[in-house]
Amino acid sequence: MPHPYIPNSVAEIKEKVMEEIGIKSIDDLYADIPVEVRFKGELKVPGPYPEQEVKRRVESLLGRNKRLRCPPFLGGGVWPHYVPAVVDEVVGRAEFLTSYTPYQPEITQGMLQTLFEYQSLICELTGMEVANSSMYDWATALGEAARMAGRLTRRSTILVPYLMSPNRLAVLRTYTEPVEMKVTQIDYDEATGLIDLEDLKEKINGETAAVYVENPSYLGFVEENVDAIAEVAHDAGALFIVGVDPISLGLLRPPGDYGADIVVGEGQPLGNHMNFGGPLLGIFACRGDQRMIRQMPGRIIGMTTTVDGSERGFVMTLQTREQHIRRERATSNICTNQALCAVAAAVYLSLLGPNGLRELAELITSRAHYAMRRIGELTGVRAPIFSSYHFKEFTVSFEKSVEEVNRGLLARGIHGGKSLIEEFPELGETALYCVTELHSKEDIDLLVSALEEVLE
Repeated sequence: MPHPYIPNSVAEIKEKVMEEIGIKSIDDLYADIPVEVRFKGELKVPGPYPEQEVKRRVESLLGRNKRLRCPPFLGGGVWPHYVPAVVDEVVGRAEFLTSYTPYQPEITQGMLQTLFEYQSLICELTGMEVANSSMYDWATALGEAARMAGRLTRRSTILVPYLMSPNRLAVLRTYTEPVEMKVTQIDYDEATGLIDLEDLKEKINGETAAVYVENPSYLGFVEENVDAIAEVAHDAGALFIVGVDPISLGLLRPPGDYGADIVVGEGQPLGNHMNFGGPLLGIFACRGDQRMIRQMPGRIIGMTTTVDGSERGFVMTLQTREQHIRRERATSNICTNQALCAVAAAVYLSLLGPNGLRELAELITSRAHYAMRRIGELTGVRAPIFSSYHFKEFTVSFEKSVEEVNRGLLARGIHGGKSLIEEFPELGETALYCVTELHSKEDIDLLVSALEEVLE
């Protein structure tokens, strides 16, 4: 029976669509999915129920959730940060919340100006000259940066740190494999975690399109050799790509100051909730070289004037790079989205300003270092495992299994750190802990006390 709201569900129309795309049944669309993992039978979906019954059932399910005694000490790509009420108020306005991609500048000046301001703020934050109006997340921004580097240099290898985020590495490989680019990992110094400069010099060659670093790293330490890494990359004719946590730039030098050609990062800490892992906000910025700008993925919003020059206006610029113009020859397939997360980031950065961002970064660093010191004093614990400067995340190594420790913490109403045993088994029973402005001294002391009990 046809679906009341899906015109193409009418049998005759469905048959014509299938004939046009060359399939005999809907199952043909799932040909790439192995038969053994496909669901067989019918989903046992209860109902239908009246609205009040649905509400009661949902509330019952939600009631089974555990209530934590303090914010989670879990980061690893999405972090617990405070979102000011005014951020939610602004992004909740209908002008932003129901907005569409601003293809028609005459009716979307508000959204266009907001995204222009977002780009300007990202440039100021990263020390770069041009930013786009956002990507999906850090991982996809990295994938796009690698492909951009390949197009610009006509080379096919990307060098990345061994201790980078495994999730970002997986997405990077997914992006680069179709264009036959190779991803090679660089070793690290076992004492500091920093990139092994000698290994970098050995592996870089005439096929290296770019060298990528994360600063701070996935494991929380600050990469102190960024100037030397940039020099090695540029001497070999490669580009230098830097991945950042934007909050850290309240304290750390902006990548533009130490030779970055492309900057990517995760904008979720800038006024976006954790939301169980998404949606996220990919930061993407580069130098003001026209060749680079022409190869940038995503939308770029520019400022212009009316024909007579009497009024200022905002437009999508350099659109010939994009999918809706160039189709399969576009620099990227990132397409329609309203960039609501970028709006949140613009509001957040405007609220804090440079001084507020610095104070926030200092507060986070102070509390993270207090947590490292207190946890490191416990018997059978080492925190952190690398002797480098850390920002808001750090490693904690246990004599007990991380799974057992986390289970014990959760029983006490505390969410521990992310287990690294599968990602980096050579680090042993180690977890990645995160401390932000949401964690008070009392929260950290509560964690330490709970760990003491669990480790007895």
